[in-house]
Amino acid sequence: MKSIAIFAAVALASSATFAVAADQVAPVTATGTAKFVGAKGEDAGKADLSTTPAGVLINVEIKGLPASQWVAFHVHQTGSCDAASHHESAGGHFNPDGKEHGYQAANGPHAGDMPNQYVGAGGVLRAQVINDAVTLDKGETGIVGRALMVHAKPDDYKTQPSGAAGDRLACAVIE
Repeated sequence: MKSIAIFAAVALASSATFAVAADQVAPVTATGTAKFVGAKGEDAGKADLSTTPAGVLINVEIKGLPASQWVAFHVHQTGSCDAASHHESAGGHFNPDGKEHGYQAANGPHAGDMPNQYVGAGGVLRAQVINDAVTLDKGETGIVGRALMVHAKPDDYKTQPSGAAGDRLACAVIE
């Protein structure tokens, strides 16, 4: 009987210790990836996405872009990057709240609006962008299954519905 009591006490102590340890494990951070397709269907780069306390961090490296200029960078509604359609298959900007386009709009911006990015002299865009209006979950603001888009011109942050950003040069479906 004494052995059973000792065994029970050890088992109870072990399970209590395990429960405390499980509560102290860091939460899993959501992540995503995206492979960019260029205007002619060629591989153009990648993006790694992760959830941070400040929003979704998007790390991108995209090649084959016009060198030494600013370009628009957005999240688009549909996760389709068909180069034959000039990436029009990705639809418009991701806008779950029905807002106006642009940081200068009174009722803006879209959740998919992000700051312009600079392409270096070698035609490569390397950037880190945080978007606090989106998530990597399955909720209304979730962007998994949507598209990242690089346009030929900078966004003017006001023209409706897309900022006069020009042609779609590179597109990536977020997975």
